[in-house]
Amino acid sequence: MEFWIFIAIVVALAFWAISIYNGLVQLRNRFKNAFAQIDVQLKRRYDLIPNLVETVKGYIKHERETLEAVIKARNQAVGAAQAASAAPGNPAAMQALGQAEGALTGVLGRMFALAEAYPDLKANQNMLSLQEELTSTENKVSFARQGYNDSVMEYNTKRESFPDNIFAGMFGFGPAELLQATESAEERKAPQVKF
Repeated sequence: MEFWIFIAIVVALAFWAISIYNGLVQLRNRFKNAFAQIDVQLKRRYDLIPNLVETVKGYIKHERETLEAVIKARNQAVGAAQAASAAPGNPAAMQALGQAEGALTGVLGRMFALAEAYPDLKANQNMLSLQEELTSTENKVSFARQGYNDSVMEYNTKRESFPDNIFAGMFGFGPAELLQATESAEERKAPQVKF
């Protein structure tokens, strides 16, 4: 009789351990999926920027430095997004992505401010359409970022809670990093789109 009680306890503990492990896997996959949603929107954003620069280039011929800064910031953001995509939740990758996105947002803001001085550019239908798409994409990125951060918080809470933290340590479930905006107030603002 004692043997069967012992077996029942071992089986119950095994099922309990399996459910903890599977719960951690599920939450890790959820935050990776949430990052994939951000990645989709960032790629859309990055694809819009060259078209925007080309539209602006025809009007702002003497402002080459600003246009080059936008292209450089876009390329850095693309690289940071690819690194973050390879390891969603990695603290260094998430911080690099946040900084690159902040820098890109800052130079886009400067380009839009500069474009204000060109009335023909403000009235250009292609420019208006691109700005509308960029604003929509910025909203989608914000929404996806919130979903990602919620998933990371849920994952981190589970992996830090007892007794899950024991299994998380044993099976290599490391902490995931939130995707945060950079510290600069200018970089925290979304690009102004008012033409």
